[in-house]
Amino acid sequence: MDGEQLLCLSCLYKLPRTDFHKDRNNQTELRLRGKIPLEAASSFFYFNKGSEFRHLIHLLKYEDRKEIGLILGRQAGHDLKREGIFSDIDCIVPIPLHKKRERKRGYNQAEWIAKGLAEVLEVPVETRATKRTKATKTQTRKSVLDRWLNVQEIFQVANAEVLRGKHVLIVDDVLTTGATIESCATTLLEIEGIKISVFTLAVAII
Repeated sequence: MDGEQLLCLSCLYKLPRTDFHKDRNNQTELRLRGKIPLEAASSFFYFNKGSEFRHLIHLLKYEDRKEIGLILGRQAGHDLKREGIFSDIDCIVPIPLHKKRERKRGYNQAEWIAKGLAEVLEVPVETRATKRTKATKTQTRKSVLDRWLNVQEIFQVANAEVLRGKHVLIVDDVLTTGATIESCATTLLEIEGIKISVFTLAVAII
């Protein structure tokens, strides 16, 4: 089954959209504000237990349905472009997986979301600048503190030059506490002149 069969047009419009891109004081921005300096932040869908969208994320991450990320990334890109949010970003940086996990899965789901966004926003996806140096355990069912501890110092700048002085959009699949994004952004902020915005395909209701 390909992505188009999984996501018909009517199904796309039934998914639980947040419309956060229309509100600078949205839940995603508020969840990250004060943790990292941000230009803007948004999430496109709500992530609820037992929902159809949660099933799509499961397929995307664990069932080799990477085309779901591409299609939903494109869909989000059109709404973001229409509203003008992230209009001045220079590139997109998907949250990297550890090389062992990516090798086992065969792909990075955040990168496929980023590819969909990049097609519409007409900016490059940059995967050379940072890498994940520690293979952490899943964040699922961890407390807020444990999530934060689990992702401390797990990223490393691999090529600062490609992001120097640029406005970067960090992309991930689901925002829960924001611990992983905070850790990645903190690492990227070591690069001179960088500005950070954040987009996640979904935001968990916590």
